[in-house]
Amino acid sequence: MPDDISPNKPDKKAQIQAWRHQIHAEPEMAFKEFKTSDLVAETLEAAGIEVHRGLAGTGVVGVLKSGKGPSIGLRADMDALPIKEATGCSYASTHDGVMHACGHDGHTAMLLGAALDLAENPNFQGNIYLIFQPAEENEGGGTRMVEEGLFKQFPCDAIFALHNWPGLGTGRIAVQPGPMMASYDRWEITLSGKGGHAAMPEQTRDPMPVAAELTLALQTLVSRRVSPHERAVLSVTKIEGGDTWNVIPEEVELWGCVRCFNETLRTQIEAEFHQIVNGITSAHGMTARINYRKDYPATINTPEEAEFAAQIARELVGEEKVDTESDPSMASEDFAVMLQEVPGAYIWLGIGEDAARLHTPNYDFNDDVLVTGSELLAELARGWLAR
Repeated sequence: MPDDISPNKPDKKAQIQAWRHQIHAEPEMAFKEFKTSDLVAETLEAAGIEVHRGLAGTGVVGVLKSGKGPSIGLRADMDALPIKEATGCSYASTHDGVMHACGHDGHTAMLLGAALDLAENPNFQGNIYLIFQPAEENEGGGTRMVEEGLFKQFPCDAIFALHNWPGLGTGRIAVQPGPMMASYDRWEITLSGKGGHAAMPEQTRDPMPVAAELTLALQTLVSRRVSPHERAVLSVTKIEGGDTWNVIPEEVELWGCVRCFNETLRTQIEAEFHQIVNGITSAHGMTARINYRKDYPATINTPEEAEFAAQIARELVGEEKVDTESDPSMASEDFAVMLQEVPGAYIWLGIGEDAARLHTPNYDFNDDVLVTGSELLAELARGWLAR
């Protein structure tokens, strides 16, 4: 990193954008964020920030200390997705089939900007932990960091995270107490029947129509077994079986996911899921192997920290650009695991109402909000420690 780069100089946006574009051009999948974590660690060290590596493999934690006081955590995610990029931008992915389609390049760059700002202006009393997390996409890097002792080694009184949000106006900020993101459970069903010649179905136990019946029946779990006052989503996302036109297969696989905001409802859905699957397969003389995994809990902001974040946002961008009554998203986020351990808030930063949606080949982070996000993270830390 050039010695004369400082996020407090006029080229603040240029430097944060340069980091973002570098990370975007070299995206890395879960637990393989080697170049990204090297960039993060080297940048922090060059700024005189204490660096710890190794949590969840590629995780990085920077530590800023200034006198005695409370401790706050700021978290950014670093991993990319297995999507072929179609943006055509000059800094597009150089790794075919992998791209930053969720904006983690922007999140990492913004936290780096905040880190250098805080290091150069240590006008706070307490500890700031800069948490760069691997493997947010499906692989539970946040869970692993917690399990490996994140908050034992770096105890936090509060923790905050920022995520870009397409559909929300550029530079708008949304944060509120309670649910922000849904829980995330994954499941796989393997239906086992009896294969045979497609011309003689009476000699088989055909799993194909049973898979179709299950696909339809599972939809009633939400539409008819969940109160309309609750929110839940069940999606069948994959059906796979068979090898050719004239053979009924022995097995068919179904994959999917379940999302909701309520832990009691989450437990109810899992129990009734098993009931439906086992009942239908048994009625057709078949068996089903079910692998049902509870991955991420719902992302629930604690009231005090959510209101604090909203107030800092109002001071930064103006009251008219802060939303505190947004609909929570049915998408999921493993920052939820950190919020189960430490009070805190998850915040959305708008990148434009017409921006390409997350997890799509045309998505790209909006560089116009890099400075806003970086300043918000820095002011969250200063404001919290000043309380």
